[in-house]
Amino acid sequence: MPRKLTVVISQGQSANPAKRKLEEDVVAGLLFERGVEVTVVPNLYDLTPDGTGMLCLQGISGDMVVVSWLFSRAAFWTLDRNGIRGREGKVELVNEAEEDEDEDSDGDEAAAADDKPRVLASRDVPNRVIYCLDFKARNLAQPFIEEILRIKKLAEAQPVNILMNWIGGSPTPAQQVRFDAPTNTTSGVDAAGKLDGSSPAGAGPGIHLGLSNEAPADATPAAPTIIAEESNRRWYPVIDYARCTNCMECIDFCLFGVYGVDKVDTILVEQPDNCRKGCPACSRVCPENAIIFPQHKTPAIAGSPEGAAGAFKIDLSKLFGAPDALEQAVLERDVELVDAGRAAVGMAVGIPKRQTEKAAAPKDDLDKLMDSLDDLDL
Repeated sequence: MPRKLTVVISQGQSANPAKRKLEEDVVAGLLFERGVEVTVVPNLYDLTPDGTGMLCLQGISGDMVVVSWLFSRAAFWTLDRNGIRGREGKVELVNEAEEDEDEDSDGDEAAAADDKPRVLASRDVPNRVIYCLDFKARNLAQPFIEEILRIKKLAEAQPVNILMNWIGGSPTPAQQVRFDAPTNTTSGVDAAGKLDGSSPAGAGPGIHLGLSNEAPADATPAAPTIIAEESNRRWYPVIDYARCTNCMECIDFCLFGVYGVDKVDTILVEQPDNCRKGCPACSRVCPENAIIFPQHKTPAIAGSPEGAAGAFKIDLSKLFGAPDALEQAVLERDVELVDAGRAAVGMAVGIPKRQTEKAAAPKDDLDKLMDSLDDLDL
């Protein structure tokens, strides 16, 4: 049987008519595509772990495409946080902001190239691919449909690799014809499991690896699976384990019991609903930009592809007295502590000691530039 591709449409939090129409147009454009199963769920980030929507997604075992109003990186790690794991698929449809940031920073590739151990390297990842598309990339449905069909062809091509391994090399023309137009027979398979292409059609029952997905002229649309779940807007951090080094600075800094560790002492978001709504302070102190708040208004915090190198870009606001990321994080944390009826702690608690204990490194060009600006006494 052809490999099926599940396409998950995650609806936005708002009932904006333009957003709803885009979602509906993408669904409608996929209904006649054979080999594509469409599932519609409420906003991915708001789904509860034991709710109908997340249980449905956890039941999908093969490759999937998720189209949401979150940055692709945020959607992928939101799925991972809920036990829906796989290899992150490369998508070609991205929004202009993501394209610009990809040009300005090395992103996850830069993180992977350094010598720091990343948590992802020690995790078992299922042998399937998850592709995440961002609805913000385009205003029309057609680009999304075209990208999904491109991904579908990639998924369909995977059985060809099975065939290549099966026959021990490139197929002969007869073998390729047999693969593309199967006869549902195993009479042409020898004792070694190799195809000889010589059997007559209909010689007996057997396996079918055909890849044809063209819809017949009288095809009827396949009804999408629609998950109705009452969900409230949520706020919690999502960890990008491709960047996370398990430094534990987030668990030291957060005073609301959000973070914990698993049985092998890897950081995790243990109590997501303990997080204070609107507070992204732990994301600001993370030295690897590995903590995402998908609904934050700042793209770098919301999961844009800006890499770890982005943390070292010059912030001109600092020249005019604005707080740096750590100071801003402390201020945000103190506000939430006071709002919860607790005392503000300022810089006295949970400040990343690992950063202050680092040996002084030789000054680079950025340090020299900042020294020059300091000399100007602006």
